[in-house]
Amino acid sequence: MISLQGISPEGTMPKRTRPLLPDTIAPSWLVVQLFGTLFVAATLLTAREVQPGIWAVYGVSAACWAGFVATAHWRPVTAAVLLAASSVLPAAALGWAQDSSAILLSVISVGRFATLTGLSVAAIVSVTVLDMVLALASTALAGGRMLDAFGNAGIMLLLGLLGLNRRQYEIQAIQTGRLLEQTRLAQAEQARAAALDERTRLARELHDVLAHSLGALSVQLELAEALAEKSDLDGVRNAVQRSRRLANAGLVEAREAVAALRRDVLPLPDALAELAAAHTRDHQVPVDFGTSGQPRPLPSAVTVSLAGVSREALTNAGKHAPGQPLTIRLAYGKGIVRLAVTNPSSSDTSAPVGGGFGLTGMRERLALAGGSLTSGQCDGQWRVVAEVPG
Repeated sequence: MISLQGISPEGTMPKRTRPLLPDTIAPSWLVVQLFGTLFVAATLLTAREVQPGIWAVYGVSAACWAGFVATAHWRPVTAAVLLAASSVLPAAALGWAQDSSAILLSVISVGRFATLTGLSVAAIVSVTVLDMVLALASTALAGGRMLDAFGNAGIMLLLGLLGLNRRQYEIQAIQTGRLLEQTRLAQAEQARAAALDERTRLARELHDVLAHSLGALSVQLELAEALAEKSDLDGVRNAVQRSRRLANAGLVEAREAVAALRRDVLPLPDALAELAAAHTRDHQVPVDFGTSGQPRPLPSAVTVSLAGVSREALTNAGKHAPGQPLTIRLAYGKGIVRLAVTNPSSSDTSAPVGGGFGLTGMRERLALAGGSLTSGQCDGQWRVVAEVPG
């Protein structure tokens, strides 16, 4: 029994992928089928056979070949059986044939049979050996020359080996195509994941920048409203001017946020000092900033992460503990950098409320840099502490 491997349950041939060198004229399988059909037709037209029985064998063999050509891409199992029969029948009649037509028909079919990628090697070898045995047996039974019989068997073996070599090339081409397709899909997934990760980072950057600017802007507008009720025109004018500066600064920061991870950033102490000074200027509250340990260069991801955490903590303090002084401490330890932002708070009012990125965004920011974030009430102080390796 012919064992079929690699044929799908639906009975379709394995999907062929584009070969390493593209076919410039026609698909390779079509060229093989066409030339094989021409050789079969030429063999029948030039045959000098007088025995009706042998002609019947030739006719059935040619019909099996035609059936194989017609069904190769639609019914591969049936096509393989027809092709095997197309090679076996002339081999069985080889001893009684009066010319070389029988061996030609057999080797054409066995050579094509050996190239089928949907068959196992065992099935191909079995049919090739069967053809050789039938050629030897028919010659012996017909009383022919055994030297010619072994020569014909050798030709069959040679065509079978050449077919197997071609089959191996096609299998490698199919496997290479599949590997390239898998690689392309993996690269597409990696690109998609990178794009999603970039969007998430940009969303956090934009939130941190806009929440800081818009939070301070909201405070200034509320102050302007309160001063307007008291008819303090100078105070209203100053508050509106500060609001305008905050709005302009927010626009600039929003434009810069997209490129934040692609450009050089300030050293972390300088970035934190600027944030502290800006918060003092915008909210009219003191911010005490200090460092300890030996400052050292940090990766951009760590600098951007800690600066973002500080910005978010200052924004939350301005919202939930307005008017309270703040303290920012940056400590350089052995293999770790610690940032602490604290402000007086008698209750849990400094905690941000609602959804959004907030503390979640800060934790995600720190996680990207391999760090952690803790926040909560401690000894009458609301503390936000970030630690990052560095």
